[in-house]
This record gives sequence, C-alpha cells and structure tokens, in this order.
Amino acid sequence: MYKYFFLIFFLSGLFSGTCQVQELDPMEEIKSITFKSNSNQSELPILSLNERLYLEFDALNSNEDDFYYVIEHYNFDWTKSNLMKSEYLQGLDNLRIINYENSFNTYQIYSNYKLQIPNKQTRLIVSGNYLIKIFDEDDELVFSRKFMVYENLANVGIQIKRSREVSFISAKQSVDFVIKTDPSSLRFNNPKQTVNTVILQNNNLKTAISGLKPQYILGNELIYRYKNDATFWGGNEYLYFENKDVRGTNLGVQFTDLEEIYHSYLYLDIDRSNSRYTYNPDINGNFQITVLDRENPSIEADYTVVHFSLRKPELFNKYVHVYGSYNNYALNQLNQMTYNPESGAYEIAIKLKQGFYNYKYVTVNDKNELEEGTISGNFYETENNFKVIVYYRDLGARYDRIVGLGEGTSTQISN
Repeated sequence: MYKYFFLIFFLSGLFSGTCQVQELDPMEEIKSITFKSNSNQSELPILSLNERLYLEFDALNSNEDDFYYVIEHYNFDWTKSNLMKSEYLQGLDNLRIINYENSFNTYQIYSNYKLQIPNKQTRLIVSGNYLIKIFDEDDELVFSRKFMVYENLANVGIQIKRSREVSFISAKQSVDFVIKTDPSSLRFNNPKQTVNTVILQNNNLKTAISGLKPQYILGNELIYRYKNDATFWGGNEYLYFENKDVRGTNLGVQFTDLEEIYHSYLYLDIDRSNSRYTYNPDINGNFQITVLDRENPSIEADYTVVHFSLRKPELFNKYVHVYGSYNNYALNQLNQMTYNPESGAYEIAIKLKQGFYNYKYVTVNDKNELEEGTISGNFYETENNFKVIVYYRDLGARYDRIVGLGEGTSTQISN
C-alpha cells in the first residue's frame, strides 16, 4: 500500500505554511458523482451568481441513507476565507438532501440523490471559490467537491500557441491571454498585487497553473505572454466507450456478460506514446449518464462492471491508472491497474453506471508525480479546452472575487 501525495501545480510555492483544502474522494459505495452547472456533462462547475448548480450521486445500497450538505467559501489559493457564513450565503446550509429516489428495474440496487443550488433554503451571494461537503447522518464527511462562482466584469481573450521552447514544440501547448475591463464597471488597483489568475486544461483543477502576474499593463489591459510558465502538455485525445445498452455490444465494448450484474469487456487498448497523432473526437475527459429505452437515466440506468485492459510491458517504479472525470481525476487504489503476466497486459474492473465515458491511461512515478504522456503520448495537435479564471482582491478587501472567465480551445493553435 502506498500513499499518494498528488503533485499539484496549483499555487505551488506561493503560499507556503498555509493550509489549502483538498477534495475528499468518496468511499467505494458512493458512485457517479455528477457535478455541473448548465451542461449535460459532469464537469467542474464554474457558474455565474445567477446560474444553478446541480449535484447528483448514487449510494449503492438500499438503506435510503440521509445525507447533509455544507458550503464553505475559500480564498484564491484555497485557504479558508475570512468571511462569516452570513456574508457569502443567504439562508441556511447543513441541511438534509431531501430529493432522492430508489433505482427502478436495475440489477444493482441504489439510491439516487439530487441537490440544486440555489434552493428555497440556500443561496450564494458573493463570487469566489467554494467547497461543498457531503456528510452522512453520523456527521462523517463522505466526499467534497470544489466549484467557483464568478461575476462577469472582465473580458478575457485567450490564444493557444505551440510551445516557444524548441524541445517541446511538438508536445506542449501554451496559453496567452489578455484581461480587459471597462473602467466604469471595474478598475484594477495595483494589479500585480491584487489580481491573480488560474489556467485550467479540460476543467481539471489538479493540473491547474496559477500565480501568474501580468507581464505588461496597458491602461485597463493586463497582458500575459509567458514563454514557459503557462504551458501544458498537449496529451492525446481521450479514449471512450458507451454501454447504454447492457444487453449487447456498444461503442468500444467487445462483449457483455451477465453475472450478479452485467459485465462490459472493452476492447484491448495499446500504448499510443510512439504512434503518430490521430484526431479522435472526445469530450475532454468528461462523462454523461445515458441509457437506452428508458425515460429517467438517474434511476433507470444500471451499473456494470467495466473491464479495462492495456497491452503494455510491465513498468517498474510506475503505477498505471484509468484516468478521467468519472472519478474527478482521482488516483487511488480503486483505479490502479494490475499487471497480468499471462496476458501481458494491465487490467482492472471498475463498477460504473451506464453512460458515455472518456478515459485514458496515466502513470504515477516513484516520486508520486503524474505522467500523462507515458502511455498516451503528448501532441501539440490535441484538442484541449482551456479556461482562465481571474481573481481580484482590492486593497483592503477581505476576500477574493472572481471577476472574469475566459475560454478557448486548441483547435486553431498557432505558432
């Protein structure tokens, strides 16, 4: 057994000695955490104050357990905010999630829970970083998830370019961006001190880049054109499968088998690190619950044991994981593959709800560092989504506002 101290670029070195909150991954009985704003896919919610937040998850038992939610406000660096609860939340939290239903006509029994914010009891009233915590009836923390609320006060223009370093020009993608405000709505005071930014690739907080300061200030424009500090590995397009029909083969599924529940056996995957880049449309690591010929996927989609296999010689001092938004990009024993010398492949079986899933294989080295390209490769042509989040704490202010959000893709990457 080994313990991960997952290497996160997020705010590295800027706030030493402070306690940055980390998300808690759920126990094995909690599945299919779908966290989103105005999207059909589960992804990191970044929403305006007027938008709704949706959280949905399953408890794989028939106990109809009670769960409660608590919402906390955080600074830019994910240290605890100084705001009192009444300053960021109108109404109450620490309330029971009352919207739940039991599964219907499924082999796997489960209860499905849904929470919407705002609701009659809870409304968020300021922007910034938030953490939602889910507790059970014994006041034990079950899992937690981060999200952001922003004010649309700054425009963020994003341009994706190939790496300016010759040695990485075929493998990395660089993010240039410009922040611009209307002085009548927002004027930055001393922006090198008061403005912070976070860059996300494919909505993954665990690989975020932060702490960049504007290189140039032209009136109300802040310009960021870093050579190395705003670059990401290009990665490769995600693999995918769909098992919305458990009675037959689906996209990426070689065959199915019914035991106590259905088992879905995916086609054997191969190492792509030494192959040429090939465009393959994906949803950038996300997943969506879908089921054939049913009206309500939340309670009518069944669970299947999905069997992954990767043809790859055994790696020493590296652990191989199935990686994606399906488990919030967690790296733990539940998605760590085992090498089978008889088949010459890494293998794992993961219980997942019917749906469309993106995934890829990543490694963690003996320094507990994530290596996304060992098996999938890194290519500058890969289609990735990027977001830039702009934080502002005016001189004398008590919390970090999110005042702008920009988004771009690498489909039109330039030199």
